[in-house]
Amino acid sequence: MNKLESVIYGMVKNHPGIKKVVKNTYQGFFDLLPRKKELLPDDMDYKEGFFFGFHDVSPLSVDEKKCLANKVPFEGRMPKKGDSMEIGYFDVFEGRFGSFHKVSDTFAWNYHKGCRLQWLDDNTVIYNTAYGNKLYSESKNILSGKITKYEYPIDAIFNNGDSVLATSFCYERLNHCMPGYGYAVGDGDSLEVAPSDSGLYMVDLNSGNRRLLVSLYKLATSIGKDYLEGYTHFVTHTEFSHDGKYIAFLYRAAPIGLEGKDMHKTWLLVYDINNDKIIILPTQQSGSHYVWNKNNDIIASCVLNGKSCHALFNPSTPDVYKIIAANILNSDGHQSFIDENVFVTDTYPDRRRMSKLYLVNVKEDSATLLANIYSPKQFQTRNVHCHIACDLHPRISPSGHYVCFDSPRTGKRSLYIMRL
Repeated sequence: MNKLESVIYGMVKNHPGIKKVVKNTYQGFFDLLPRKKELLPDDMDYKEGFFFGFHDVSPLSVDEKKCLANKVPFEGRMPKKGDSMEIGYFDVFEGRFGSFHKVSDTFAWNYHKGCRLQWLDDNTVIYNTAYGNKLYSESKNILSGKITKYEYPIDAIFNNGDSVLATSFCYERLNHCMPGYGYAVGDGDSLEVAPSDSGLYMVDLNSGNRRLLVSLYKLATSIGKDYLEGYTHFVTHTEFSHDGKYIAFLYRAAPIGLEGKDMHKTWLLVYDINNDKIIILPTQQSGSHYVWNKNNDIIASCVLNGKSCHALFNPSTPDVYKIIAANILNSDGHQSFIDENVFVTDTYPDRRRMSKLYLVNVKEDSATLLANIYSPKQFQTRNVHCHIACDLHPRISPSGHYVCFDSPRTGKRSLYIMRL
């Protein structure tokens, strides 16, 4: 954002209805101008009609010869109960997509996080799906075809060879509070505002057992106590640290009757698994996207002292943080680490409907533009119940040689891969 946009954003960010009108009017004026030229890398390949979703998981296998993908079944509306979507993987050779191989169909998906399709090991994928009114997850070995079903839906995965763990929460509650991130199938939460028997779960995928790590009631009465009355409480966006010691997650409280309208309060929290305690990161009741690096640092998009930024935190020193490349990274983004000091992140479409992709160096406090990519108006989210936007959601390959992202720049939602 430029300085004027930053000032106006600061004035309207707590008023979603006004913010939407201002944004649409502002972008509508620039729609009258000729389309801005894109900045694209030469070494890039894409497949139309496919996407992957969120930025916190790499779709590429460890050997980078396969790339997971969701096949778009339709556009322009949210998935309804019973709508299926093909999931599978592309062969990849030297940064180019080959043939698509279907693995299965899922009945639990959305445009932003897909079905949480991810690699469980070198030859096994795991994903959420549904049968009738039952939401669950299953894994499938792409060589043998063996399917293992789990009673609960998953979000993030930790697998060190011995322990195979997953986070879980209520997707029905998430869909109620953030339409477009949950599923059209419920999973049993009564939507009590802050239940003591629902919250952040951990599932042992070896045994199938699930245990509640921290309840919404505990979060509401300890951290969100100022919003205990008149708010619905929920958790979302979970991620294990690379060493499996921590689980980071967003805890949110949304005004009753205004759920899903971007009026929630947010805390970025870290659950210390070994010591069974919650660490509160000082994000000033804001936070949207984040990822871990292997030093157990978290880079997060948040609003600090009224300014949108990307800040670096560590749970061992929670009150200390560093704002990164403040003059450039002054809007929300989706991050993915290449190594401990370098990450990629994106922006939402600007006034000319251009989304930017940056390479960021933490030590040098710098952000270098990698790409400037057009996002057609028809892929703009229309309202809270039609969350169809296609964000770049950049994701780094295991070696750090490639970045994979989604884009509708050709007029079709598509999956891209480019060499860094």
